[in-house]
Amino acid sequence: MKLNSAIAAALLATTGVYADDASKVETESSSSTAIELPTFTPTTIKAPFLEQFTEGWDKRWKPSHAKKDTKGQEEEWAYVGEWSVEEPYKYKGIEGDKGLVVKNAAAHHAISAKFPKKIDPKGKDLVVQYEVKLQKGLDCGGAYLKLLRDTKSLHQDEFSNTTPYVIMFGPDKCGATNKIHFIFNHKNPKSGEYEEKHLLAAPQATISKLTELYTLIVRPNNTFTIKRGGDIVRDGSLFDQFSPAVNPEKEIDDPNDKKPEDWVDEARIPDPDAKKPDDWDEEAPFEIVDEEATKPEDWLEDEPLTIPDPEAQKPEDWDDEEDGDWVPPTVPNPKCADVSGCGPWTKPMKKNPDYKGKWTAPYIDNPAYKGVWAPRKIKNPNYFEDKHPANFEPIGAIGFELWTMQPDILFDNIYIGHSAEEAEKFANETFFKKIAVEKALEDAEKPKSEDKPKSPSDLKFLDDPVLYVREKLDLFTTIFANDPIQAIKFVPEVPTAIGGLLVTIVALIGIFTMGGAAPEAAKKTAADAKEKVKEAKDKTAEAVSTGAENVKAEVNKRATRSQS
Repeated sequence: MKLNSAIAAALLATTGVYADDASKVETESSSSTAIELPTFTPTTIKAPFLEQFTEGWDKRWKPSHAKKDTKGQEEEWAYVGEWSVEEPYKYKGIEGDKGLVVKNAAAHHAISAKFPKKIDPKGKDLVVQYEVKLQKGLDCGGAYLKLLRDTKSLHQDEFSNTTPYVIMFGPDKCGATNKIHFIFNHKNPKSGEYEEKHLLAAPQATISKLTELYTLIVRPNNTFTIKRGGDIVRDGSLFDQFSPAVNPEKEIDDPNDKKPEDWVDEARIPDPDAKKPDDWDEEAPFEIVDEEATKPEDWLEDEPLTIPDPEAQKPEDWDDEEDGDWVPPTVPNPKCADVSGCGPWTKPMKKNPDYKGKWTAPYIDNPAYKGVWAPRKIKNPNYFEDKHPANFEPIGAIGFELWTMQPDILFDNIYIGHSAEEAEKFANETFFKKIAVEKALEDAEKPKSEDKPKSPSDLKFLDDPVLYVREKLDLFTTIFANDPIQAIKFVPEVPTAIGGLLVTIVALIGIFTMGGAAPEAAKKTAADAKEKVKEAKDKTAEAVSTGAENVKAEVNKRATRSQS
């Protein structure tokens, strides 16, 4: 036992790094990989409406106290959901950066902010951009915004689901439904009524706890672009990618046109001249007995298919008077397993070659067929042509009117204006700066995959010094008992440690026997061993430090790329 302890100590020494040194290096590396958060600085970009939820936000944003219109339902809903402005607690990307937060689960929320002056999109690009952070994910709920129509009746206290809006834009998810809404209200120039136009095949929203950026650009030429995280996910035209279409059909079916009673719309009919053949036997069976079949030679007619189980025994507590005569259970007859069959043999059935089934007349083209009937077309009395659907009506406010099962949805960095370039510049100052940090924080939080060694030869000293020494010693002694030469070849660390131990002992003996003066050879050996220990420690520290620097360099590279 004492010898093993000495060898273990020597093995620790020759490995080059002690456990406390490894711990010190790991502590230094973990502190060097800490991600420094950038500090929030208000933007200097100007826009018709730009919101970063800085001081005085509560003077601009007012929660609604209205009742939700449930269209005749008995149950009445109120907007009782609470709002707060606070920093995110999940993957905070910028120190001091606050956003508007939905605070309650399974509640109706409504809040709005009036613009300093109305925004008129006519003849200009309209750019809508904002950030969404789903700190608890999103199973069912909305995170979209509404741009509210500028009217005299626009009151923040009464903002609800019935408040007229111009555009609704943003993510919405519930169950299998996951989309980025783009809905605009279009005014019928003939009737003056408004109708919602919904984007067909809307792109999917990002369901993640990282911040996501949503951008909508509508141009005077009636084209639009939707971006997610700065990347285009949809391009199109207001004319052909919305339902119902902006402009109605020029012609419609005549509602007064009726199909004539003598109209024939059957393309094929049974041949009226066809006759059933005289030899057609409808009574013939589908199968008949195979009269040519013969019994297989190995068929055992006298053997039953099942027999009493020869290994079954009557239970000890069986009472014949109360339970009746005991009958052993049956099992398949083993004699039938290797033959064609057992028991009485009968001729099998086969398909009847004369079977024809019930006769029906073949089909022919209908000579009286006139085609598929359709009502005649007439001019659409409600037809109009709006050549400029992008000329939206003036917008007076922005609002969030939501219901969600997940709280802590955070909105931030809202831009409503006319410059896609300014919106992109704003995103570079905010979103792209924070998302690089958030991704690094998310990666750091992910559990590291443990590469468990498959054998003692795969062990690494720095992972667990004690386990390393113990396993190496156990492996060496086990092999040594059968083949010392193979033990030295397979686990060279142990004999190396023993050799180092012996050199140290000899050196000590020389020191004591020679009056404290150590021989030059012993001094050189000790100096070489000490130098190797120092060299191994330096290499280990350098490797760990390099890994930490690589992580910081990657974060800086992402931030620099996002700003370019």
